[in-house]
Amino acid sequence: MKTRHSVQKVKSKMATRKNITGWLFMTPFLILFTTFTLIPIFTAMGLSLTNYNLIQSPDFIGLTNYMNLILDDDVFLTSLKNTLLFALLTGPTGYIASFLMAWVITLFKRGRGAFALAFYAPSLTSGVAMSTIWLIIFSGDRNGYLNSFLLNLGVITEPILWTRDASYLKWVIVLISVWMSMGTGFLVFLAGLQNIDPALYEAARVDGMKSKFQELRYITLPLMKPQLLFGAVNSVVGAFGIFDVATAVAGMPSPNYSAHTIVAHLYDYAFIRMNMGYASSVAMILFIITFVLGRVCFYVFRSEED
Repeated sequence: MKTRHSVQKVKSKMATRKNITGWLFMTPFLILFTTFTLIPIFTAMGLSLTNYNLIQSPDFIGLTNYMNLILDDDVFLTSLKNTLLFALLTGPTGYIASFLMAWVITLFKRGRGAFALAFYAPSLTSGVAMSTIWLIIFSGDRNGYLNSFLLNLGVITEPILWTRDASYLKWVIVLISVWMSMGTGFLVFLAGLQNIDPALYEAARVDGMKSKFQELRYITLPLMKPQLLFGAVNSVVGAFGIFDVATAVAGMPSPNYSAHTIVAHLYDYAFIRMNMGYASSVAMILFIITFVLGRVCFYVFRSEED
């Protein structure tokens, strides 16, 4: 009995040492995560229940900010509708396009590096810088590349105000946002595709699998669930965080608030009107939306072992 007890005691000490070692390695991440994620979330949650202007001390007002936000703030409802529209268009489009581009590139043995750089390069620049380049294309005068091209073809008779007309403005922002969103997801998908063992495809062809689309469905997609999950969460966060592209293209406020997003509304109240309590309530609404959609992504792309 003593021998068995001593063995169990030694095993318990070894397990404790392993746990301590693991926690020591996790400590830097936990410190950063707590400092820059948990504390700001709970701080915003508390400030959203107050009237706070950065000068006077916060005044607790309960759910008044949320009631005003939903019942009285028409601009917020417009920004919510615009953000949902941008997210619905840019999120899935950029996600699918980045995966398809990565998959197509892996089918070719030459030129992968050049193509990868071409698709990843837009994500290396800021949204403002990339928008400036696109504004040359969508300039509203006759010298704008797109207007000049359409005028020469006879498709239009006078220049179109692409960034001032609300009916065109949203589509310009969607196009730029999709182009900007493809870089990071593309690189992650490309890395995941290149890490799949080629022997699996060879074995599948021996067993009768004939087309690349069958390989994609039965081999590639199941083995890439971690990368697909990361790309989905990244797309959700990026789609609901559209701000710099919209403001660079349409200004702030945009014409008829046609490109006003939730993040732009948050920025307006936080750094222009200095109403941090109201801005925190906007931030909490955005946090809840992205958190719920993130959990949906985890449910869709979870592996069978999870």
